Amino acid sequence: MEPIILASSSPRRQEILKMLDIPFQVILPNIDETLTSSVDIEDVPELLAREKVSAVIHSLPSQQEIQWVLGADTVIIKDKKIYGKPQNADEAAEFLKEFQGRTHTVVTAIVLYNGKQKSTTSRVAKTNVTFAPMSDEEIQWYLESGEWHGVAGGYRIQSLASIFIEKIEGSQSCVTGLPIHELYDILKEQNYSILN
Repeated sequence: MEPIILASSSPRRQEILKMLDIPFQVILPNIDETLTSSVDIEDVPELLAREKVSAVIHSLPSQQEIQWVLGADTVIIKDKKIYGKPQNADEAAEFLKEFQGRTHTVVTAIVLYNGKQKSTTSRVAKTNVTFAPMSDEEIQWYLESGEWHGVAGGYRIQSLASIFIEKIEGSQSCVTGLPIHELYDILKEQNYSILN
């Protein structure tokens, strides 16, 4: 299999590629993730994933042959508001208080650059996540775990936060940050076989 450049520092995305035995290297994109109000809220992840792929391509030497670049971005949406990565524990606590006892939507976009065709293709996955009601003590306990660091919405569904998740409608890997079915589908479409 040809190696893929992963335009992400996310350990979860790396774990999924390892699970699928896809060889990859990580190159971090240097982009401004500040959101403009002119973009429809549900289009933000695809826009940012495209920018990540483009930033990585333009950061490489012009003579370097680029075969594949994969970018992804995940946002959490509730009441037409985007919840990104919390800046601190207080903001993470605010997020969890707003999520508890309610349902929010996780949107993850993936963008794949095909160097042979010099083209990109994308997929978007959406999953509804319902948190059980949480007490202040439970929120504080979760914050003290430190899991809120560096993740959209301030929780990791594949770790301790799972004890508070009442229901998931959609794919858990979408919430983790790299929807596996959509990844397989996009690779298959681009004639990148993982079945070898």
